Amino acid sequence: MSRSPLPRLSSVVLVVAALAAPAAAAAQDRAPAERQQLLELAFTIGESHALRQLCLGAGDQYWRSRMVRLTEVEKADQAFDAQLRDRFNTGFAAGQGEFPTCDEDARRAAEQSARKGQALSAKLARAMRTASPDQGSPESVADEEAAR
Repeated sequence: MSRSPLPRLSSVVLVVAALAAPAAAAAQDRAPAERQQLLELAFTIGESHALRQLCLGAGDQYWRSRMVRLTEVEKADQAFDAQLRDRFNTGFAAGQGEFPTCDEDARRAAEQSARKGQALSAKLARAMRTASPDQGSPESVADEEAAR
């Protein structure tokens, strides 16, 4: 059995819970702490994108497409959308700068980034469920994953 270039954890969980938040909730309606968590998540997704591309090639757009989906779901105002994109790009640059080759260190960093993203996503999802307990089943990346 061959070893995957990246940990399985990083290929599934990072954004699932964050995108499970109700689509009607706009980023600007979130509490300041949640907005900060969204910015941290954008950085983490950018970092994960760089690490995944390092091991799978520049054509891989897995995490970039999840970031695009996050910005669509959050429906942020122009200023906050720009902040989210800037944090993604900063995370991408950080991931690229730290690891020049796909090695065991890069794989560990990808797994660590995934765990951080999973924790942030879960926190955001809990906050949204608490704020909107009567919402129906929200859109999520999990639905996309299940369809594959």
